Amino acid sequence: MELVIKIAAVGIIVAVLQQILSRSGRDEYAMFTVLAGILAVIAMLIPELKELYSSASSAFNF
Repeated sequence: MELVIKIAAVGIIVAVLQQILSRSGRDEYAMFTVLAGILAVIAMLIPELKELYSSASSAFNF
């Protein structure tokens, strides 16, 4: 549940920044902000996916 809240917080912050930047005419920076948000979420997910794979492989004896 903690991970979901962190991802939602990143999404809200990125959405607000994207709106502010696009309305001020800085569409390129708005796009980079969205890409940075996506990369931040992926960086948060990688350790969790690694742990999920480890537990699944140990459960099925891979």
